[in-house]
Amino acid sequence: MSTEQQLTLFGFKFGKNGAHSARSMMIEELKELLFARDESASKQDYEDDIINFNLLHKPTEKSRTLTFRHLVDLYGMSMDIPLFNVFRQWWELTEDAQPMLALQLAVARDPILRNSASVILPLQLGEHLPRETVEQHLAKDDPERFSAASLKSFAQNINGTWTQAGYLEGKAKKYRIQPKASYVNLAYALFLAYCHGLTGQRMFDSFWCQMLSQDKEHLFDLAHRASLRGLINFKQVSDIIEVTFPNIELPDLTQSKQEEDKE
Repeated sequence: MSTEQQLTLFGFKFGKNGAHSARSMMIEELKELLFARDESASKQDYEDDIINFNLLHKPTEKSRTLTFRHLVDLYGMSMDIPLFNVFRQWWELTEDAQPMLALQLAVARDPILRNSASVILPLQLGEHLPRETVEQHLAKDDPERFSAASLKSFAQNINGTWTQAGYLEGKAKKYRIQPKASYVNLAYALFLAYCHGLTGQRMFDSFWCQMLSQDKEHLFDLAHRASLRGLINFKQVSDIIEVTFPNIELPDLTQSKQEEDKE
C-alpha cells in the first residue's frame, strides 16, 4: 500500500480540488453543529440536522445541501474516519483550541488549503499579506486553470480560514500574527504526524507540529500538558523521545513501514 493510499484510509485527501474553492472552513457552522450532538452522532445525523431540520438556518434547500457537502469535504463528519474520530473526541476539551483544531483537520483534507500553508506560515509576525500574493500562488502551477474572479474568491476563502484560526488578523488588510496553540492542538498535530509514519523527534519536526510553532521547547511543553491530561504518552530522555496514543486504536504504522522497507 502506498503512503497516499494509507493516508487516505485515515481521512487525508489529495488532488487539486478542495472545499476552499467554495467556502472558508465554516467554523461557526461547525461549532453549532457539533454543539447540538454528542460524540455518538453519525454522518446521517449531521445530514438530518442541516438539511431536514435546518439547524444552521440556511435559506434554501440547495444552500443546506451545499453546506452539508462542504462540511463533509472539510471534516468527513463520520466517526468511521479516523481523522474526524479523534478530532471529535478531543473537540470539547477546550474551546480555545477549536478554531485551530478545525484548521488542522481542514488542512489534512483540503489540498487547496494545505497548499496555501507555504505562503502563510513563512510570513514574519506583523507582515502584510496582500490577497494578490495568495492568488499568484494558486495560479503558479497552472496559470490558465482559474479565472481572475475565481482566484480572488479562493484567496478570500483561504485568508478567511487562516484568520478564523488565529494566523492572520485584519479585515481589508491581512497581517500575520502568532496563533495560540493548546495542548489539544499539539496532540492532534502529533497524531497527524503519526499517520505519516513518523516517530519520536521526527514527529516534532513534522509540518504538522511546525504549523503550530517553530519553538521546539514550547511544543515539548504542550506535549507534557497533553500527556498529563491523558491524550498522549510523552517520554523525553535527553534526545530520545517517545510518543504514543493510549486511548486511540490505531494500526502499527511503523511495523508496516519496516516491512515495506524490507521489500
